[in-house]
Amino acid sequence: MDSKALLQLTVEAVDDKRAEDVVALDVEKVSLMADYFVIASADSKRQVQAIADSVVEFIRKAGSDVKSVEGRLAGEWILIDCGDVVVHVFQKDARQHYNLEKLWADAPLVDIAQWVNA
Repeated sequence: MDSKALLQLTVEAVDDKRAEDVVALDVEKVSLMADYFVIASADSKRQVQAIADSVVEFIRKAGSDVKSVEGRLAGEWILIDCGDVVVHVFQKDARQHYNLEKLWADAPLVDIAQWVNA
């Protein structure tokens, strides 16, 4: 699966569990670790975990593999390494604290409007 298809799949997975403020950053030119970052947030630990589980489920159903999942038990910030796409799912306070969008400000936003329910 190419990285753009993987990006679409991960965005649809977080949207399926009603993640909020979903953004995708094209980090290909500013990072060696991935082509895209997906950043999403939720109100509670339980919803953060459900969103992360959805990403893993969507990826596996598509026949791909998730390399690692970090932070699942704490549920404050879960990082899902899908290879070319890294998904960050935060509780809202943690997202504001770490502010990845500012940290990766050199990475352009990807238009994901067609993959999410507005």
